Amino acid sequence: MKNNIFLALLLSMLAYSSLAKDSDFAQAVSVTSDNFGGSIEDKKLLYIGNVLVTQGSLSIKADKLEVDRSAGEGKEVFIATGQPAEYAQLLEGDKPIKAMANEIRYDFATRILTLTGKAEINQSGSLVRSSVIKYDLAKQSLNASSGKDNERVSTIFTPEKK
Repeated sequence: MKNNIFLALLLSMLAYSSLAKDSDFAQAVSVTSDNFGGSIEDKKLLYIGNVLVTQGSLSIKADKLEVDRSAGEGKEVFIATGQPAEYAQLLEGDKPIKAMANEIRYDFATRILTLTGKAEINQSGSLVRSSVIKYDLAKQSLNASSGKDNERVSTIFTPEKK
């Protein structure tokens, strides 16, 4: 119950102070890496080594990136892995948000990030840590859950500097 109250408080803070830049979502997605391979028939692409995904101010850095294009254009799913993989974006008002996890799944059509494995998300000094964090970029909503019985969702609130 306490975790739900803290999470609701964090969500309200995020929703009030942060909206993703709409211009980011209108931009094309660019991917660079050291190596690239793919299957035209399976509509799957694989990028390995120093992977960088950008879309406006949104960036994802990873060791490896798999792109599944089987659902069609504009419905790609990007699965970035690393130790950790990192996400960053500037929100309205140029407020940065950063996240990291062993795996970052970005669903291009729904604009949902799913962070899995040692996941954490940091904005304006407030931090959420969990096994799994789902983050809706368009709605700025967050859902964190623990993966095992002994793991817990952790939230740290930092007071606003005046």
